[in-house]
Amino acid sequence: MSLLRDKLYKYDAARNARAAGIYPYAKAIESDQDTEVIINGKKVLMFGSNAYLGLTNHPKVKEAAIAALKKYGTGMAGSRHLNGTLDIHIELEKKLAKFVGKEDAIMYSTGFNTNQGVLSCATGREDFIIWDELNHASIIEGLRLSFSTKFKYRHNDMESLEKQLQRCDADKVKLIVMDGVFSMEGDIAKLPEIVQLAKKYNASVMVDEAHSLGVLGSNFNGKGLVDQCGLTDDVELIMGTFSKSLASIGGFIAGDEAVLDYLRHNSREYIFTASATPSATAAASAALDILLTEPERVKNLWEITHYALDGFREMGCEIGHTATPIIPLFIRDNEKTFIITKRLFEEGIFVNPVVSPAVAPTDTLIRFSLMATHTKEQIDIAFAKIYKVFREMDVIPESKVFASKA
Repeated sequence: MSLLRDKLYKYDAARNARAAGIYPYAKAIESDQDTEVIINGKKVLMFGSNAYLGLTNHPKVKEAAIAALKKYGTGMAGSRHLNGTLDIHIELEKKLAKFVGKEDAIMYSTGFNTNQGVLSCATGREDFIIWDELNHASIIEGLRLSFSTKFKYRHNDMESLEKQLQRCDADKVKLIVMDGVFSMEGDIAKLPEIVQLAKKYNASVMVDEAHSLGVLGSNFNGKGLVDQCGLTDDVELIMGTFSKSLASIGGFIAGDEAVLDYLRHNSREYIFTASATPSATAAASAALDILLTEPERVKNLWEITHYALDGFREMGCEIGHTATPIIPLFIRDNEKTFIITKRLFEEGIFVNPVVSPAVAPTDTLIRFSLMATHTKEQIDIAFAKIYKVFREMDVIPESKVFASKA
């Protein structure tokens, strides 16, 4: 056995979970992505998707992807700098910039690449990046590649953020970066307070709208947290993804034209990665059009979100500070989280386990997420199954209301 294999073989968590019959990952879906999917020939209700607007099956989205495939082919085989720019890439970038209220936008092949590509090069050796401790892994990877000094502040803690800003040199660039909606806990960044501190210390702000695009926004417009707070002019960089509400894959960063021009010519993830496929680009563009013309989708998403949040609170579940369609059901035990995930799947409910090292062992949870196409009847079925399994595992107290439904 080689030294490398010997070292890596010592990782046995996955093998142990498989041996115990509780390994929960990479289940092959055999159907379209909807509120109900087929896995191993079995129909299950899908409460583990990030397709918040339920657009992956929309006829217009699929038709747009097929038309682009027929016109442009299957892939680009090159980066945007060379042979990898299509007219539909440029068109979508203009639409995205207008949508979020910025001068310009550039697309990356994935949302992960977007954060990594921006944060690795936007600031220099003498500059500072200040970041929330619960930021997405893509932000953290971008920070690892940056030569800037990085300061972490406690989650959504403005006193901690201010203390870190005070550590920075007054005459150097300071970039504060955070998720708009935190992907595991479902809570929302305190953006008005963050912007206030940014102004006080002459810092810039970047918001990752991956889980807030298509979800938040004024008058159900889905433009994200920045728009909902009325802070478009105060946030320098707005990041978003296509793999959630826009029913595709890819990412973008939007901001001032001069800033974006710098990124086009300095971001390695943009320069040296093959550009987004024609079908993915066209699908995202069609989904954006639907978001613009069907605000009732966002409105329905919020109606069922409030219904689910109220139900889980009544059930006695610990759901933290979530205020979005991402609902964490805290279990606070690694093995129990795996067992519950398995039991729920057996009961016909697909949810995602979140365990260490993604979170601390005492913070493990079941991530329950909603799509605009879910019905209250489907949520009621989930309530009954979750109550049954949670009671089996002694996670919640007995409830006469839910006991009668389980």
